[in-house]
Amino acid sequence: MFDKFSLRLTDEEKIEKQIIIDALKARYRDYRDPWGFNIDTITEAFDYIYPVYKKYFKVRVFGKENVKDEPYILASNHTGQVPIDGMMITTAFATEMENPRMLHSMVDTFLAGFPFLGSLTAETGSILGDRGNCNWLLEQGESILVFPEGMKGITKSTHEYYELRKFSNGFFRIALGNKTKILPITVIGAEEMFPFVFHAKKLGKMFGLPTLPLMTNVIPLPSPIDIYIGEPYDIPDDLSVDAPDKEIRKHVYQIEKTIKKQLAFGLRNRRPFFDKVRKPLQDILFRAKHN
Repeated sequence: MFDKFSLRLTDEEKIEKQIIIDALKARYRDYRDPWGFNIDTITEAFDYIYPVYKKYFKVRVFGKENVKDEPYILASNHTGQVPIDGMMITTAFATEMENPRMLHSMVDTFLAGFPFLGSLTAETGSILGDRGNCNWLLEQGESILVFPEGMKGITKSTHEYYELRKFSNGFFRIALGNKTKILPITVIGAEEMFPFVFHAKKLGKMFGLPTLPLMTNVIPLPSPIDIYIGEPYDIPDDLSVDAPDKEIRKHVYQIEKTIKKQLAFGLRNRRPFFDKVRKPLQDILFRAKHN
């Protein structure tokens, strides 16, 4: 699959990449965190990720004007079977913004516990999704990327693609405690990386897994990805971090609603990919589910 797509950067793109790396190194020269953040590891990884971002997934970013040089909690839909969506969002904020920055993605215990992968994700900015960890980062002026759908967001079969799962309330409580604005993020195109997927949940449980994805391809297909950044959601001054869930839920619902609108718009305006085969089958599966 990769042989059919050139990941080679032009001379202009190489210069652009170096400018970004220099800006990130300058920003994080004196930054340290308790989890092993390492700007050298990030810049080494960037040599591999940036061509994939630019050439393979051809990422477009909309709503960059909504991002200022201040800390945010970014709340995104989760999509695509594997967390490439988080990698692309992080790369977008490191490369496309007026003030490049690294995002700190919240990961679950399952990923953080892997011997090699856990340390690599920590060095590149990911953290265990703990309220104390998030508070520490926000106090340092850092931004956090969360997927409030959790694992349910990336364990969708083909007929469920782009159906937003109910958000948890935890990220909003963290934002409340720090008075940090929330940026609604929507990713379009990551589902098409794996166009035909069935999640065998019963079979997965036999292997001690939440689900077992059965898919037609192992390597993600080069589906073009669009990232939409909504207007910041201001945190109310009159709401306590210990407020009842029903009070928190009102605000979480508004963020969900924004992302659903962005999903609808993005799906109407996405670039075609594998449509002659993918769309008819997805339509059949959708009708089979709802009939």
